[in-house]
Amino acid sequence: MAQFDTIRTASGARAAEIDAGLRAHMNKVYGTMSVGMLITFAAAWAIAGLATTTDPSAAAAQMSNGTMLTGLGASLFSSPLRWVIMFAPLLFVFGFSAGINRMSAAAAQLVFYVFAAVMGVSISWIFLVFTGQSIIQVFLITAIAFAGLSLYGYTTKKDLSAMGTFMLMGLIGLIVAMIVNMFLQSPAMMYAISVIGVLIFAGLTAYDTQKIKTTYLQMAHAGDQEWLGKAAIMGALNLYLDFINMFMFLLQLFGNRE
Repeated sequence: MAQFDTIRTASGARAAEIDAGLRAHMNKVYGTMSVGMLITFAAAWAIAGLATTTDPSAAAAQMSNGTMLTGLGASLFSSPLRWVIMFAPLLFVFGFSAGINRMSAAAAQLVFYVFAAVMGVSISWIFLVFTGQSIIQVFLITAIAFAGLSLYGYTTKKDLSAMGTFMLMGLIGLIVAMIVNMFLQSPAMMYAISVIGVLIFAGLTAYDTQKIKTTYLQMAHAGDQEWLGKAAIMGALNLYLDFINMFMFLLQLFGNRE
């Protein structure tokens, strides 16, 4: 817990400098994450609009709920390409995490925004399945819950490392269950996955926020601004993923379908 005392034990001027740097660091994390969220939902909305049509003569395919798809929509949602779209964000995250140390902070930020756009394409199907009103309502619920959980992670004096490790182990099990249910198509299992998913990403939101804070406090003395810039982007990516996944699981639970 020594990292929580970094500011208090530093001398006056240095403590103020670290405190101001921490606020700037967290502002960058949340700002980068927010821009990523805007890109994601703008991309999802745009792709959904291009993928659907109200003109039967222009429709290339039709979904089970009656939604008519354009040629682009049929390619994205009815062809084998949908599997590529589904798993592209996961592969992107692995590649980004592995390669960020070889990038500049500016390049890493650009790659994050490209990833946000790819995620938007991946989740664009929600605009075809759920009503716009329920998407907005669930988004607001997620935003309120995320803000509270992140604030808790930032302000609590309790070390959340053990909880974070438990949540990460649970996440592995959740991914396995989701893959299995892709073949089983069990509504009961999907409901259980969604409930557990919300709990896991709620816990990860608090854990990741505390980790971002403590990492900054541990490394601020080095004064490596390039490293801190990339750390802020990775922090934004972690919180972005927490938000998106919590939103998607809540949408599965409470979203009104078309």
